[in-house]
Amino acid sequence: MNAPAGFSKRGWLLFGAMALLWGVPYLFISIAVESISPPAIVAGRTLIAALLLLPFALRSGALRAALKHWPWILAFGAVEMAGPFLLLGHAELTLPSGMTGLLVATVPLFAALIALSGGDRGVLRPARSIGLLVGFVGVAIVVAGPGLFGGEVSLFAAGEVLLVAVLYAIAPFIVARKLADVPSLGTITLSLLMIGIFYLPIGVLTQHEVPTLPSMFALLALAVICTAVAFLAFFALIREVGPVRAPLFTYVNPIVAIVLGAIVLSEPLTPGLLIGFPLVIIGCWFAGTGGRLRPPASALPPPAPL
Repeated sequence: MNAPAGFSKRGWLLFGAMALLWGVPYLFISIAVESISPPAIVAGRTLIAALLLLPFALRSGALRAALKHWPWILAFGAVEMAGPFLLLGHAELTLPSGMTGLLVATVPLFAALIALSGGDRGVLRPARSIGLLVGFVGVAIVVAGPGLFGGEVSLFAAGEVLLVAVLYAIAPFIVARKLADVPSLGTITLSLLMIGIFYLPIGVLTQHEVPTLPSMFALLALAVICTAVAFLAFFALIREVGPVRAPLFTYVNPIVAIVLGAIVLSEPLTPGLLIGFPLVIIGCWFAGTGGRLRPPASALPPPAPL
C-alpha cells in the first residue's frame, strides 16, 4: 500500500511499527484466553501498561492535568478499553484471531456513519457512500462465509467484535470534543489505571485455573507491546504526520492479524474470508478517505486502537 505523500523517514518507521503493534494483539488475545479469563486479561493488560506509563505521566505533569477531567477520561476509558478489551477476549474464545482483526477493521465504516449523524455530509459523496456499501457487504460475506462454504461461525461472537468496532469509532469523538486540551499521556495513563482497578476484583473472581506460561507471556506482550509501547508510538505518529494521516496504518492491521493467525495458530483461510477481506479493506479505505491517500481536513477522526 502506498503511503501518503509527505511522510518523513521517522513517519514511515512509526507507520510500520503501528501496523505491526496493533495487528498482533488478536494473536496474543487468542493465546491468553486459553487459560486466563477475559476480565483477568483486561485487568492485567491495563494495570501493567498503566504502571509502565505512570512514571512518565507523573514526571511530565500530564497525570495532574488529566485528573481535572477524570469524568470524561473515565468515559473514554470505558468506550476505548473497558468494553472492547472484554468483548474481544470473550469473542476470541470461539472466533479465529484473523477474522477478529478483520471485523475490527470496520471501524472507519462506523466512524463514517457517526460523522454523518453529526452533520458531516461529506460521507454522502459517491466514493465514500460506495465504500460504506462495499465494506458492509464484505463484512456480511466474512460472517456468513462459513455457512455458505462449509463450517460455522458464532454470530454472537462476530456481533461482539462489530460492537467493539462501534465503540472504537466513538472513542475519538470523545477525545476530540472533550479532551482535546488534555495531555495525551495523562489521558491514556489515567484511563488505563481506572479501568484496571475496576476490573481487578472481577478478574480475580473469574480466574479459576492457574494460567499457562504461553498465556502469561501473551498477557505480558499485550500489556507492554500492544498497549504501553503502542500508545506511545501512536501519539508519536500523530505528532509526526498529523491526526488525519496517522490512522491509515489501520488498513494494514488485518493483514498482519490474518497472516499471523494462519501461520502461528494454523487458522484456516476460508473462501468467505478470502472473498470478504479485500471488500472490507477497499470499503473502509473509500469510506474513510474517499479514495485519496491524503484525506481532507474534514475527514474522520482516527480510528481507535486495540
